[in-house]
Amino acid sequence: MSLQNRHPGLRHRAGGASLQTAKVVQNSGSCEGPNTIGSSFQQCHAAGDCSNSETSMVFRSTGASLIANSRCGVCCFVLVILLSFATRFYNLSEPAHVCWDETHFGKMGSYYINGTFFFDVHPPLGKMLIGLAGYLSGYNGTFPFQKPGDRYEQHSYVGMRAFCAFLGSCLVPFAYLIVLELTASLPAALLAAFILIFDTGCITISQYILLDPVLMFFIMGAVLSMARFNSQKNRPFSASWWFWLAITGINLGGALGVKFVGVFVILLVGQNTACDLWRLLGDLNITMVSFGKHLLARMLCLIVAPLCLYTAFFAVHFITLNKSGPGDGFYSSAFQSRLVGNTLHNASMPEYLAYGSIITLKNVRTAGGYLHSHWHLYPEGVGAKQQQITAYTHKDHNNLWIIKKPTENIDPLGPVEFVKNGDVIRLQHRETSRNLHSHQHEAPVTKKHFQVTGYGINGTGDPNDFWRIEIVAKKSRNERVKVLRNEIKLIHMALGCVLCSTGKTLPKWGWEQLEVTCSPYQKDTPSSLWNIEEHINPKLPNISLEVLRPSFLEILLESHIVMLRGNSGLKPKDHEVTSKPWHWPINYQGLRFSGVNESDYRVYLLGNPVIWWLNLSTIGLYSFMACLASLCIQRGAEFQERVQERIDVLLQGGSQIMLGYILHYLPFYCMGRILYYHHYFPAMLFSSMLTGLTWDILLKSCDWFLSPLVARKVYIICVVSGSSALWHME
Repeated sequence: MSLQNRHPGLRHRAGGASLQTAKVVQNSGSCEGPNTIGSSFQQCHAAGDCSNSETSMVFRSTGASLIANSRCGVCCFVLVILLSFATRFYNLSEPAHVCWDETHFGKMGSYYINGTFFFDVHPPLGKMLIGLAGYLSGYNGTFPFQKPGDRYEQHSYVGMRAFCAFLGSCLVPFAYLIVLELTASLPAALLAAFILIFDTGCITISQYILLDPVLMFFIMGAVLSMARFNSQKNRPFSASWWFWLAITGINLGGALGVKFVGVFVILLVGQNTACDLWRLLGDLNITMVSFGKHLLARMLCLIVAPLCLYTAFFAVHFITLNKSGPGDGFYSSAFQSRLVGNTLHNASMPEYLAYGSIITLKNVRTAGGYLHSHWHLYPEGVGAKQQQITAYTHKDHNNLWIIKKPTENIDPLGPVEFVKNGDVIRLQHRETSRNLHSHQHEAPVTKKHFQVTGYGINGTGDPNDFWRIEIVAKKSRNERVKVLRNEIKLIHMALGCVLCSTGKTLPKWGWEQLEVTCSPYQKDTPSSLWNIEEHINPKLPNISLEVLRPSFLEILLESHIVMLRGNSGLKPKDHEVTSKPWHWPINYQGLRFSGVNESDYRVYLLGNPVIWWLNLSTIGLYSFMACLASLCIQRGAEFQERVQERIDVLLQGGSQIMLGYILHYLPFYCMGRILYYHHYFPAMLFSSMLTGLTWDILLKSCDWFLSPLVARKVYIICVVSGSSALWHME
């Protein structure tokens, strides 16, 4: 349910009430905001001013603004900020060594400072910001970040931690403002804020060089700006309306620019926007021209602007990282040609493949390696005892192959003959003179594939050495094969299988290189596709690889393909603790950040069990209350105005938070990649806000069976004791 959705039985109007409310709150300057708003709402309804389709959402937004600007509201907000920053920045420099994924994201910050290209499965914004924070705080990018436990010594690392802690500290005020915006209840906002302030998991994950606080900052920023934008719906196209709409789009671009899971908050905002537009379409007071303006404004700010920002992040990423580094091998040869220091940078070679050329073949699969051979044979019992063929991820002279015709040698003085799509060829290993060969023996690791070996003497072999070369997505049989740019596959003429690099590591007898097989499954997959990287042929004119250098859009597309492949192929490291999504809400197990040895400074990421189980039980409680309220409304039940207002908050604001929780949690059950405990924290933010909203409504509902005076005392006692309990648990 969107923040704009309105049930037919829950329609009110805030028109004349806001002035009365403003007068009451401004005159009082006290903490009585919610009650005075409620009484004014009743006066408004009694006067008949709440009759048209403008709903209590606008009224609550006005109330939230008044509470936030009241003396008590300002004091509470300042207290929330101080406690949030104090808990996140406390003892920030400890431990003075690398903790958990700081080894990755700290190292990537160093790469940005040094301009060294690297590969990561996430978009670049979070790492760029961490690198910028390190640079501005005096870090010079020289610390190696080799493994957890390495001491920082004299290196300046606190600046990067402080940046993450700052963004993590902002999450609590954001949650406070979101709940206040949705409920106009100061106690509900304070309860949600205190839950996050005193949760040990939220504190820990904000204190280290990680992407999580950066991601959650943009997620919460998007939700807050969306809620603020919704409160401006009675002032369309005003400056504040445009401001909050634009800020929402910026936060969406930021969330997606940090991690791909940022798409979940995009879905949340998209659902809200779709419902808002549907409401506008049904409003007969709005012309189609005006509706078109609303539609275009949302498309501009929520689609075009985030996409432009997201693309700009990658443009900065590619411009900054222009030096060859550890990420080169994950990308195509054409991509590598743009990196300073790479062997392909400013290189020149023949553009089209010809017989007699010396080449290297690189597998398209992420880290698929180069087609490689060496003098070592397969051991006894592993297929035929012939020369090993592997995939090697580093450049080496044993990666060189000579391309020849099937049954005759190339005349070195004869004319050049180009290799065309569909030609049958023979690949001879330059170092050992063995031919690339396959036969009906099972592969060493992937038993359903055929073994690939090096066979023959000085190029003389048998018909099992013949392969047909095919350019992917090309039907013309006469098209020449281009170096770097064409993806090709090699199909064995006798067996009909296709040459592939499975990505599986061979045992020690294969020097732990990657397995190469002939797959009977001819479906085009990255494992079965290759491109020609190095090309030597003295008979052909060389061209500069500048001609073959890919455009920005091509490298942008390739980067996303490589990131998505890498993300789906993530595997746990040795002794690493992974988890399943059902482990997370119950706080089943956490993550060790530091302290393998008893003498080490120990850091363990684990949520406060009382808070996490309270959040989990509240999800069930909210679902029951929302279903009960909906059932009563469907049966035509009539409520007192104060109850009606609470049901509005429950079904409108609560459902939006609940949807945010579902979108940030349930998709992980469908993911095939490795999962960790920290993936739950964005969903935990929503569950904490839902806890504040739900318990506030539940405690206020004591006036159904208690006198107003007693109910108010019970409410105050529960709120104060709950906040005190959270304080003492910390």
